[in-house]
Amino acid sequence: MVNSHAIGPAVERTSSARRRRVAHPAPQVGPGALGAAAAATPVPLALLHAADDALHVAWVNDALARAVGYAADDVVGVDVLTDPRVRPADRAAARAVAAAGASSYDVVLRRADGVHVHCVAHLAPVDGADVPDGTLVAAVQDLTAELTAHAEQQAIVAHERRERRSLALIARVSDLLMDVDEPQGLREIAALLESQVVATAAFFLSEKGLWAADGLEQYHASPRHPALPGRPPSRCPHDPVATLLAGGGDEPVELDLSAEHAEGSYARWLAERLGGEGLDPRVVVQPVPGRRRTVGLLVVRPRTGSGLAGLDGADRTVVELVARRVGLSIDNVRLYDREHRLAETLQRAMLPEQAEVEGLDVWTYYSPNADDAQVGGDWYDVLQVDPTTVGVVIGDVVGHDVEAAATMGQLRSVVRSYAFDNTTPGPVLERVDQLFAGMRIPRAASLVLATLRRADAGAWTLQFSRAGHLPLLHVRDGHAQHLLGRGGPLVGFGGGPRATDEVALAPGDVVVFYTDGLVERRDRSLRDGLTVLESVAAAVTARDAAGIGEDLLSRLADHPEDDVAVVVVRVPALDEHLGGAVSPRRRRWALPGEPASIGRARHAVVRTCEAWEIDDASNAELVVSELVANAVLHGWGHVALQLHDTGDGLRIEVEDANPTPPVTTDGHPGRVGGYGMQIVERLADWGWRQSRGGKVVWAKIRPGALPASASEAPRRDA
Repeated sequence: MVNSHAIGPAVERTSSARRRRVAHPAPQVGPGALGAAAAATPVPLALLHAADDALHVAWVNDALARAVGYAADDVVGVDVLTDPRVRPADRAAARAVAAAGASSYDVVLRRADGVHVHCVAHLAPVDGADVPDGTLVAAVQDLTAELTAHAEQQAIVAHERRERRSLALIARVSDLLMDVDEPQGLREIAALLESQVVATAAFFLSEKGLWAADGLEQYHASPRHPALPGRPPSRCPHDPVATLLAGGGDEPVELDLSAEHAEGSYARWLAERLGGEGLDPRVVVQPVPGRRRTVGLLVVRPRTGSGLAGLDGADRTVVELVARRVGLSIDNVRLYDREHRLAETLQRAMLPEQAEVEGLDVWTYYSPNADDAQVGGDWYDVLQVDPTTVGVVIGDVVGHDVEAAATMGQLRSVVRSYAFDNTTPGPVLERVDQLFAGMRIPRAASLVLATLRRADAGAWTLQFSRAGHLPLLHVRDGHAQHLLGRGGPLVGFGGGPRATDEVALAPGDVVVFYTDGLVERRDRSLRDGLTVLESVAAAVTARDAAGIGEDLLSRLADHPEDDVAVVVVRVPALDEHLGGAVSPRRRRWALPGEPASIGRARHAVVRTCEAWEIDDASNAELVVSELVANAVLHGWGHVALQLHDTGDGLRIEVEDANPTPPVTTDGHPGRVGGYGMQIVERLADWGWRQSRGGKVVWAKIRPGALPASASEAPRRDA
């Protein structure tokens, strides 16, 4: 057990000892010791005396003298408010320092070596019996290290911010380049550069000339973006822009727009479009490189400075990266476009246009899969063998590439030539089998060959032979059934005779030839697709071949998953009248760019007006004749004709590959041509618009109304 009384005296003795130690008095410090301490401290100190609107230095310690590089005698006595070596940030506040009490002031001191040092002076009044009034003590803090560290930190932050901005800008440019169909893609990229990097920016593409470009797909000059006339010759002297376009280097060049440039040069052309009052005449021309050549130019005007000197390293890097990404995208788009045009030209060259045959109503349609390169193995052919015999072929070669199209072309030529020699389908396919095997064609193919012969009283006889293809569809009096026949293996695999089946066709009967793209879907079997085709065909109320075909397409092929080829053959009645038929109010035809297409277009319009019970077809016939004639004479490539019944009039659209708009004489008697469009103005409202493949000229016939005045200016589609 612990004795508490023993603890008490011990604690008492300990406390007494502590009291004795604490009670010892500290040594007294006199004024001399305080002055010695102030003089020895490493903190720069000074005593100041404020009097009569002046602030004189009364004393400085050695630390302050060393800091400023002056001897103490050179400093004591100076007025810090007027001495040129001292620059307070706020002199008015410094003059009132005696009354301000403790405070801090920014000040710049000029050292003896001429270097200016940023400091902060912490001032406090000194009171005492032997201290004169207005005495202040100042502790001077050198901010050089802090300011240097702060500046370095700010520089790091600014650099990181610019890096993030540059990365975000490049990422945004990549996003914009993903949409190659966006007509304003390049304009948006230029605006992005203008918002963050440069004062102005503009893209110019080079392809058979130079023109201002807003989008990746603008390969030809338009009225809004006129091109440099002709190709400026590389021999044009002293043209740095031509040197860039000719592959003379990847580095940007500085161009003075105000200087004299050779007539017809790229530099002169750019100066005429980019120069202007109040704008810096010196711009930076950055080449836009493709894989093998320069595809265009990016012309920028710096925000600060002029020419190349106005772009620092970071901005120049951003401009170069943007130009390289744009160039690669343009190169990809152009490469795809060339391949696309090659494939489409090959496909269209091998695919026949809709044929007009004597005694039959025939409508044809072909559409490649939108996910492929506008080329595939589906094809059709309609042959007028003689006045009483018509041959129809539809086939499908496996694949959606150029090889499939080439195989299709070979097979089509073989079948066409044999069909003119022999009008019985079975023997023709036997010969095709033999030749197909001998040619060692690597692709499998299916087809149906049919022959229609005129019989008495408007009837026809259909003979057909199938080589691994889907059956034909026969429609009569609202009932549809597939004509299976005896069938046979794929082309080239027939080891023996091919069968020929025969069906009698009465007036009003319809036979539909088609490929699997019309009925095949991922979410249903092929058998179910054939059943759907039968039910849809049986419910069609249109009575002309084009109306039947359009109805089938609208119900079955809105979003096809494969190539689609369709041929609709209808046997017309001898006293046929198509009025009263309910059918889709849309018709379309693909016509070759040849004079014979004008007559075919007029015939198509007349039959369509009859089917839609449009009383006065003469105006529509004349308008479509003029529009198709213009497309044939002045357009490029094939001509697409579409008719729409809008409910308040007939709308006619004619498309060709020439983007140049149609013109009228506009009161200029010396102008050649343009009178056809004056005729159109008298009969319809009309206009035009750019299309992906060229232009579309439209005209709308107003029912029951006289045409607009010929003097009225033609209206334009947006």
